[in-house]
Amino acid sequence: MSKSNNNKNTFDISLNLNVRGAHLSATLLINEISDKLIREGRKVYKFGLGQSPFPVPQMVVDELKVNAHQKNYLPVRGLPELRAAVADYHSRRNSIRRNAENVLIGPGSKELMFLLQFVYYGDLVIPTPSWVSYAPQAKFIGRNVEWLDTNEKNKWRIAAKDLENLCKLDPDRPRIVILNYPSNPTGATYSVNELKELAEVAKKYRIVLLSDEIYGELHFEGNHISIAKFYPEGTIISSGLSKWCGAGGWRLGTFTFPTSLNWLLEAMSSLASETFTSTSTPIQYAAVCAFKGGIGIERYLCNTRRILKSLGLLIHKKLDRVGISAPKPDGGFYLFCNFNRYASKLKKRGITNSSQLTLKLLEDTGVAVLPGSVFGRPGGELTARLAYVDFDGAKALASAETLPAYKTPDEVFLNANCSNILEGIDLICRWVREL
Repeated sequence: MSKSNNNKNTFDISLNLNVRGAHLSATLLINEISDKLIREGRKVYKFGLGQSPFPVPQMVVDELKVNAHQKNYLPVRGLPELRAAVADYHSRRNSIRRNAENVLIGPGSKELMFLLQFVYYGDLVIPTPSWVSYAPQAKFIGRNVEWLDTNEKNKWRIAAKDLENLCKLDPDRPRIVILNYPSNPTGATYSVNELKELAEVAKKYRIVLLSDEIYGELHFEGNHISIAKFYPEGTIISSGLSKWCGAGGWRLGTFTFPTSLNWLLEAMSSLASETFTSTSTPIQYAAVCAFKGGIGIERYLCNTRRILKSLGLLIHKKLDRVGISAPKPDGGFYLFCNFNRYASKLKKRGITNSSQLTLKLLEDTGVAVLPGSVFGRPGGELTARLAYVDFDGAKALASAETLPAYKTPDEVFLNANCSNILEGIDLICRWVREL
């Protein structure tokens, strides 16, 4: 059987594993496909699943070891010490006054997002493109999804005027608007003025604003600003350990509410008591260390940021040279790539949509990326999300420790520590040049 048939069958088999029309999340699906191909002997560059490549900071791991014996159920809302540490974290980082009573801990922010939509009757408003799980969650619950179109010229971000135009059509309609930045899938963030303009619209229409700041600490300059500063009464801040602390598999997420929305926290807590009961006890104790921060955490963040910044900008430059456009990333570890310049050449090869594009790219090069369609973009648009995480983060972090704080990791550093990423990017560039 040809490689093409092997890859096609892999996708078909995985996509048929569904219940009531629900497919496996695209990010998890691409990871399982990649692992299967690797087991079959293929060389695969895993640019699909957005999992932090860096290890969990050692002081946080040590806290987990110390608390491994903790076996009792914790309060549904979370360990009081952790809730206080999360509230203090937001006070330190964003000058937002919150206390432990405003915080809810869950087994990942994804679970908390689902509970929020379940207890709040309203439409979900999200940009296209946006993270793959927002819309499916709403559909599972039966909520209406309103997509806000964006464009590459504006770095695929929500514009305040577009949110205003949507809301004024039915000004009293209850809505949850999700603002995610630095963004998955684009790596883009918002300026202070843009956040203020969005906050004004949200306040005018009494929107419940869910600010998904899971990548906030990965802002390349360490200058992430929460929109809750400008719309404190209506903003819920979503965060967790998965991205900035390298602990995706630990499954710990946080929601921080304003006091005016504590009724939503209470409703979510009631539902949590009948679903997940409480979040893992040892992990909650360890998370206190992460959110309290300190010199060790700051050093860790400084090094992860400068590695990701240098790598992201180098990848952007390489892709731009061959005509694959994408906004320059501001944080996180994603690029949202547009192959439209090659539309006519791709069409000659039978490639007319993003799913066909990513399948053929995987077949020909072994590079696994996600099609733009799973992020809400039109199927016929030739876009794809690239997660630049397929490298040994522990090795890169150790190497960064030897660099002076003022020194930016250069291409020599990246070739030595992130060679798999750069090799995969070179394969993409060669692939489009040879179309």
